[in-house]
Amino acid sequence: MPMNTLEALRAGKLAGSRRLKLACGLNDFPREIFALADTLEILDLSGNALSTLPDDLPRLHKLRILFCSDNHFTELPTVIGQCAQLEMVGFKANRIRQVPAAALPPKLRWLILTDNRIAELPPEIGHCARLQKLMLAGNQLRTLPAEMANCTRLELLRIAANRLTALPEWLLSLPRLSWLAFAGNPFCQDVPVQVGVSPIHWDDLHVSHQLGEGASGVIHQAEWRSAGKAQPVALKLFKGAVTSDGLPLNEMNACISAGTHPHLISVLGKLAAHPEDAHGLVMALIDSSFRNLAGPPSLDSCTRDVYPAALSFDLDAAIRIALGIASAAEHLHAQGIMHGDLYGHNILHGADGQAILGDFGAASFVPPDDPLVAKALQRIEVRAFSCLLEELLARIEPAALNQGKVEKLKSLQADCAQENVSARPLFTEIVSRLGALKLA
Repeated sequence: MPMNTLEALRAGKLAGSRRLKLACGLNDFPREIFALADTLEILDLSGNALSTLPDDLPRLHKLRILFCSDNHFTELPTVIGQCAQLEMVGFKANRIRQVPAAALPPKLRWLILTDNRIAELPPEIGHCARLQKLMLAGNQLRTLPAEMANCTRLELLRIAANRLTALPEWLLSLPRLSWLAFAGNPFCQDVPVQVGVSPIHWDDLHVSHQLGEGASGVIHQAEWRSAGKAQPVALKLFKGAVTSDGLPLNEMNACISAGTHPHLISVLGKLAAHPEDAHGLVMALIDSSFRNLAGPPSLDSCTRDVYPAALSFDLDAAIRIALGIASAAEHLHAQGIMHGDLYGHNILHGADGQAILGDFGAASFVPPDDPLVAKALQRIEVRAFSCLLEELLARIEPAALNQGKVEKLKSLQADCAQENVSARPLFTEIVSRLGALKLA
């Protein structure tokens, strides 16, 4: 029988390890971990029964990343604030009510506190000058500290499924904020679904193999049999629990309300009569030749997608991808929907620059009665688009470039990335400029 990781650690067989994962019902922190103090950078203790960490945790002086999700913590441990190199902290799905100021490490870039019981954050979070990614969905927050306006490097914020009564004004002018999810809060949860879709009975679906799985649900290929005809479709079955982005039912409502657009996946119907009462959507099946444009951010890249090293595009294909996604975003904004996760890893692309924007897990409805807030939110998403443009520009094949077109594309990217949020173009202008480039 092979030795498990804890046994190997205790036997001294993991000397020199940079990464360690232990998920074996731990009630106490294994002291043997300190034998790795001179090398350990990533420690994953998720899926145990821990409620405390040792006072001498900073002995792990190279520790950059700490995961303690799915444990029994009721407070974010203050000792982690003394870990000088700690950049990424994950305590998802615990029982955390308190976040002491002393628990915030000086180099914090990425903090995950999804699915806890947190009612407030300390004002000192505004001192986290390096913070780029903050995940707070599924808590009990009623406000955010005004001091967070100082977190000028913050790029991704998840505050869905809380108890917020308003979006803070300072949030709308954060210079780098690009990916924002806020659905399922009191100030926006009464937005009705704008478009109805027909129910599709479970018995009319023949479900076959799994196509993919995300935080909010599982996608299967299926056959929809109706009126004597059979049609291949994709069936997304939602899991129901809070995800890092928010609540799956909010995602479902956004998908339905988005309506039809050539660069979005069409919703054909809403699942009815599932034997376990699962929620689901029946969607158009995308041709298998389509591929994800990128992979999601890594632990090191934090907020930026990871692209295949060999991936490149000719200039016209890159412009077509950009135009398709900008057009989809313009359409969503016209429906009062923020996608919230406009990223390469949520884009499917095919031959010659065909592109489809998917995954509405972070989508939110814009408050319908405040056009100034709506435009500010739209310009937050424009910055996400600037990141996509930057990534496409970096992968354009150098041969036979039309330098004039490239410069115009770079100029558009720079305009979309401006730190003065109100100076960024809206997607209507972006679509117009990309359309002109396509025709040039």
